[in-house]
Amino acid sequence: MLNSPETHLHLLMFSIMRSSMSLGKFFLTSLILLLNHRITASSALPLGYDGDEREALYVLRAAFNNSLLNSNWRGIHCYMDDPPRWYGIQCNNGRVTVIALEGMGLKGVVNSDALIHFSELSILSFKNNALLGNIMNFSGNQKLAQIDLSGNKFHGPISESLLSLALLASLKLQNNNLSGKIPEFNQPTLIYFNVSNNNLGGQIPLTQVVQSFSLDSFSGNLGLCGSPTHNSCNNSSVHDSVSDGPSSSNPSGTADNDTKKSKQSSISGYAFLFLLFAVVALLAVILLLILYNKKAKELKNIVTQQNRRAVEAEDKKEDKSEAVESGTVVERGEDRGKLIFLENGGGFELSDLLKASAEGLGKGIFGNTYKAILDNGKALVVKRMRDLKPMTSEEFTRQLQLLANQKHPNLIPPLAYFFSKQEKLLIYRYAEKGNLFNRIHGGRGSKERVPFRWNSRLSAARGVARALQHLHANSRTNNIIPHGNLKSTNVLLNQNNIILVSDYGLSSLIALPIAAQSMVCFKSPEYQTTRRIYPNTDVWSYGCMLIELLSGRVCANAAPPGVKGVDLCSWVHRAVREEWTAEIFDSEISVQRSAAHGMLQLLQIAIRCCDKSPDKRPEMAEIAQEIEKMKAAVDSEDEEDVSVERSLTDESFATTSSIAAADDR
Repeated sequence: MLNSPETHLHLLMFSIMRSSMSLGKFFLTSLILLLNHRITASSALPLGYDGDEREALYVLRAAFNNSLLNSNWRGIHCYMDDPPRWYGIQCNNGRVTVIALEGMGLKGVVNSDALIHFSELSILSFKNNALLGNIMNFSGNQKLAQIDLSGNKFHGPISESLLSLALLASLKLQNNNLSGKIPEFNQPTLIYFNVSNNNLGGQIPLTQVVQSFSLDSFSGNLGLCGSPTHNSCNNSSVHDSVSDGPSSSNPSGTADNDTKKSKQSSISGYAFLFLLFAVVALLAVILLLILYNKKAKELKNIVTQQNRRAVEAEDKKEDKSEAVESGTVVERGEDRGKLIFLENGGGFELSDLLKASAEGLGKGIFGNTYKAILDNGKALVVKRMRDLKPMTSEEFTRQLQLLANQKHPNLIPPLAYFFSKQEKLLIYRYAEKGNLFNRIHGGRGSKERVPFRWNSRLSAARGVARALQHLHANSRTNNIIPHGNLKSTNVLLNQNNIILVSDYGLSSLIALPIAAQSMVCFKSPEYQTTRRIYPNTDVWSYGCMLIELLSGRVCANAAPPGVKGVDLCSWVHRAVREEWTAEIFDSEISVQRSAAHGMLQLLQIAIRCCDKSPDKRPEMAEIAQEIEKMKAAVDSEDEEDVSVERSLTDESFATTSSIAAADDR
C-alpha cells in the first residue's frame, strides 16, 4: 500500500500544499488589505453589481419576498433556446429578454441598479404591485422597448437614464409618487407615454416627442405647467438652482479641494503598489497550481489504467452486477458514470448519492422508491426505473428534458437522472409533508391526527387542477403525453403545504405492454377498451380523486395491501340516485356548516368528470376556472357538529342528482 500510486498522489499533494501554505497566507492577507482599502477609498458598489443575471434575479426575489417566486425562482432561469423556466421570465439564447411580474402584490424596495446586468432585456413590467424606491438605472439596458412601472409606490425623480434608450417605444409610470421634472424625451420610437397621477412639477418639456402626447398623459400632476396643460409657467427658477459645492464667497473652498486631491493622489499610489504586489503573488500561486495539476494528472492516469485492467479482469469472471444495499446503488464496469442534472447543479454528485443513508418509500409501477439523505442533510427521492421501453441515452434524455421543461408552481419536475445499461435512476426533490393519500387517510382514529378540513382540501383540489391545466395546454404544443397516472399518492405537499403533482408523463418511458396493464390508477371506460391515454383520461382520474378527497374513502384500484377499497365513481352515483347523499362527505368536513355549498359544488364537478362518455367531460381549463371561483369556508375549523342533511338535500343539489341520473342512462 505504501508504494501504490494513490499513496504517491497524497504525498505529492501534501508536499506542495505545505510548501505553498505560508506564501498563500501572505498573499491572502495582502489581497484582503487591498480589497479593504479599495472598498474604503471608493463609494459602495450597487448591490449585485458584479453578479450575473441569475444572482441579480435572486436579489430581486429577496427584495420581493413573494411565496410564489421564492418557490419557483430556483435552478437555471435560462438555458439556450429552451422554454422559460421561471415564472414571469422569458429568455432568448440563454439571456433574459422579458421580466413581467404584474398584479402579484409584490412589496419591497427595488435597488436602483437592480437591472444593470440584463443587457438583452427588451420588456419590463412591474405593473400593479406595491414596490418602493427610486426609478431604476436603465443605462445598461439599451434594448429596452417597453417599460411599465404603473400602479406602484415609486418615488423620487424620473431617471435620466431613460433618455439613453434609443429603442424605447412605451413608458408607463402613472399612479406612483414620482416627483421632480419630466426629462426631455426625444426618442422618435416613443409612441406611448404616461406619467399621470404623480407629484411631478415644472414645465413640460417642449421636445417634439413629449408635446405629441395628449393631456391625459400628464393629468393628476398639480405642479406641471405649460402645453398641453392649461397652467402657465412662471419665469422664476429659484428651485432650479442647486449648489453643488462651495460658493465664490468662500475662498477656502479651493484650498480644501487641493488638499483632498493631494490625499487622494497619495492613496492611489499606495493602492497601485498593493495591486501590483497582489498580481505577482497571484501569478506565483497559479504556477504552483499548474505544477500540482500536472503531477496529479500523471498519477491519476496511472491509477485509472490499473483500475481499468482490474475491472476488465473481473468482468471476464462474472457478469456486471448492481445491488441496492440500504437504499444505495452499487454499480460496476461500464455502468460507472455520473448524474445528469436537468436543472442547475444540485450541489451533489453520484458518489454522494451512493454514500447516502436511505429508507424505502414503497414499490410503484416504475420500480422501488427511496428517500436518500446526503451527508449535508439534504433529502432527495430516488426512483429506480424498471420495465422501460428500449431507448438510447439520447432518447431518454430528450424525453426527460421535455418533462423537466414543464415549469409550474404546482408541478415537481425531475431534478436529475442516471442512465446506464444496468441502472436507470430518476432523482426528485423531497416533499417534506408527504402525499395527499396519507393526508386523507393516515392516522384515522388516533389522537395525533390533525383533522383535514375543508379549506385545505379545496386548496389541494385547486392546486391539482392548475397543474393538469398546464400539462394539457403544453401537451398540444410539445407532444407530451398528459399525466397518465394521476392519483392521491402522486400529489405531494412541501414544507409550505403547496401542492406538487409528480410522476407526470412517465408513461412515455414504460414498455407498452406494462403501461397498458399497469398505468392509470382510475381506469376510465375508454382506457379499459383502447389502453390509450388522452387528456380526458386525466379528467376521469381527477374526478375520482375529488371523490376520494370529499369522501375520505379509498379507491379500490389504489388501495394498499390489506385495505378494502371501493369503485368511487359507481359508489357516488349510487349514493346520489338513492338519496343518501349526506353520507358521501367525510366526517371531518361534514361538520363545517359554511363548507356545505362548496362541498356540493366540488361534488358536482367530480360527477361531471366521471361521465362515461369522454366527450361530455369538461376540459381541465374549465374545471380549473370553476374551482378558482369557489370560496373557502368562513366558519371556525373547530365548530361543533351540525346537521348537514338539510344543506345537502335542498334544491341546490338538484343539479347533481340530474347529472347522476343522466349518466346512469
